[in-house]
Amino acid sequence: MPEETPPTNTTPAPTGSRYPSSILGARGCGCAALVVVLVLVVQLVWSSWGSTDFPRVAPEDMASRAFQRSQEAYDVVGFKRTVEPGVEDIGVSTENTFSSGFCYDGGLLGLEDKTVDGAYRMSHSWALDHVPASRAVSGLRRLHQHLKDNGWEVTSYREGAKGKDWDLFVQRDDGAERMSFTWFSDREYFTGGATVPCAYDPEWKNGDVGPSGDHQWPPALGPAQRDQGLSRK
Repeated sequence: MPEETPPTNTTPAPTGSRYPSSILGARGCGCAALVVVLVLVVQLVWSSWGSTDFPRVAPEDMASRAFQRSQEAYDVVGFKRTVEPGVEDIGVSTENTFSSGFCYDGGLLGLEDKTVDGAYRMSHSWALDHVPASRAVSGLRRLHQHLKDNGWEVTSYREGAKGKDWDLFVQRDDGAERMSFTWFSDREYFTGGATVPCAYDPEWKNGDVGPSGDHQWPPALGPAQRDQGLSRK
């Protein structure tokens, strides 16, 4: 009888390099993910640290900065009236006021929301009544282009149709400095506002309450008043 030949195994045996490469690949993916997480954590910590790295500036200086932003916008729009300090009826009468708000710390990972002792943020608000569409429309278009040309980021700009409101919102330095403008068609009422970055009050002391700068009083707003100083109310 012929000698039987043992069956041949045609299935290739697994190579020794297959499994280590899979392990190395898994380790590589894990390392890459860890690097991404570490980068995100560092960015959050860095951003949080920078969120309270404010300069030490007197409130009257920051108030003056906010007022000058409003004065510039007022001139570009082309208003000629003089707006005296104060407000009689918000949303109806003329307005020319300062306000001061708190600054906030997001904590190590940016998840908290607590006030920063001694830090404040100044804002200036102004408004004019009896502003016709002919003045508001051309003025806002001119202001929109002026701010774009001078490095402001336009976050919102709306040209209302006939009988509709118009508004313009801009910012720079990642939103640390902002301005807003709205014209209400039905009331022919024009509002503007400027908010400047946070700062530490050099004269703030432990135990003081409220944000610094809440007693600032602006000069009159108008084409001929830009060189007047600020006063305390």
